[in-house]
Amino acid sequence: MASLRERLGTVEAEGSSGRQGNSGVEVVVSSDPAPPAPLCPHGGSASGLSLAVGSQGAWLSGARLAAREAHNRRCQPPLSRSQCVERYLKFIELPLSQRKFCQRCQQLLLPDDEEKHRKHQIVGDISITQLKRPSQLLYPLENKKTNAQYLFADRSCLFLVDLLSTLGFRRVLCVGTPRLHELIRLKASGDKKSNIKSLLLDIDFRYSQFYMEDSFCHYNMFNHHFFDGKAALEVCRTFLQKDKGEGVIMVTDPPFGGLVEPLAVTFKKLIAMWKEGQSQDNSHKELPIFWIFPYFFESRICQFFPSFCMLDYQVDYDNHALYKHGKTGRKQSPVRIFTNIPPNKIILPIEEGYRFCPLCQRYVSLENQHCEHCNSCTSKDGRKWSHCFLCKKCVKPSWIHCNICNHCALPDHSCNGPKDGCFICGELDHKRSTCPNIFTSKKVNKAVRKQKQRKSNKMKMETTKGQSMNHTTVTGKKKRRERAHQYLCS
Repeated sequence: MASLRERLGTVEAEGSSGRQGNSGVEVVVSSDPAPPAPLCPHGGSASGLSLAVGSQGAWLSGARLAAREAHNRRCQPPLSRSQCVERYLKFIELPLSQRKFCQRCQQLLLPDDEEKHRKHQIVGDISITQLKRPSQLLYPLENKKTNAQYLFADRSCLFLVDLLSTLGFRRVLCVGTPRLHELIRLKASGDKKSNIKSLLLDIDFRYSQFYMEDSFCHYNMFNHHFFDGKAALEVCRTFLQKDKGEGVIMVTDPPFGGLVEPLAVTFKKLIAMWKEGQSQDNSHKELPIFWIFPYFFESRICQFFPSFCMLDYQVDYDNHALYKHGKTGRKQSPVRIFTNIPPNKIILPIEEGYRFCPLCQRYVSLENQHCEHCNSCTSKDGRKWSHCFLCKKCVKPSWIHCNICNHCALPDHSCNGPKDGCFICGELDHKRSTCPNIFTSKKVNKAVRKQKQRKSNKMKMETTKGQSMNHTTVTGKKKRRERAHQYLCS
């Protein structure tokens, strides 16, 4: 398995080139009616996201269909939205000693529930303060293959809350940002001067038990699906169109493994919903947006939203090993804020090393030096970039100019990779799914995987043999190897 750093490099290349990756998966966006998609826990058949995959699939067997249906049932929320609200109102009326939370089931418990959860790990004396911070009570979803859930660190969250207040916003649509939603509500309840309201749209149904219907909607941002139907849709519509759409901003923090195109399609639907409440005189206005995403997707995001620019502010997360503030070099968090708000209106914290560039008229990181040749502060990753006169642009300090590729790249890059068109043969007249060499490619890839597996097994045998000969030395090396692997893959 490739290390996290290697995978980030791959994603970075895909983000900058505008391709969807070497898997041959493409998003199909069409206004024409499509046949019903298979029912799944992420949004039902009517709202399925269409993907074109470069493989010749077979029909699913009866056993697999049954397994899929069983999985769908397991993934459904145990309670309806109205049941969650009813239970919440009962829960807050209980005395402190009876307010309990089941960590195993991730559920607030009423007195009648205690017998069912008797053998589970229970947390008691749940205070009102804890109820206002559910992201600290719930376990983050950390399955990296399906629903990795990383939460803003307090540093980034407080910066965003203060920035939104400074910019004069009165309502914040939080799409996939539960911790920001919490802090906005906390500030509003503790500060009479703060009049900011917040609505959370999130796919994690566990938040349903902590909020009323006007504060939370169970939502999938990849297919614009409201799980609780028209009622939830109208809650969102009313929130966006209040005061004729004035004073509202959308802040979103999508999963980094998600494709940019379906996210952009969803956000444009939310923008259209907001514009329904606008008068004809304001038709030129844009819904203010903060889209929080890694910097190497800048070209893809700007492809769908040309008015967006990227801020230098580094967003960090509590439960992510690498996306932390205070690190240097390549270890810095790659997560940035993309926005259609003019950057000269956004003040970044000087105490963290950000400074104002009078030439660019925006705040930049300390190492982001203004290039007189590019006439801008060009660094994207927080390091000082170097100007390449052959490429006529600034590049990362670790890159060199390749005369074969005729552009700058890492010293050990491959010069033979396809640039456009088919992922397999590189021809421009077709895609991977219709490539005549697709089956040959599969056979070659299978042979390469087998060869790598044999080599890996051989190395393991040699390592085992070496350990028996020199246990002390090899044990030290193994520990260092494990520490490095844990750091890179965490």
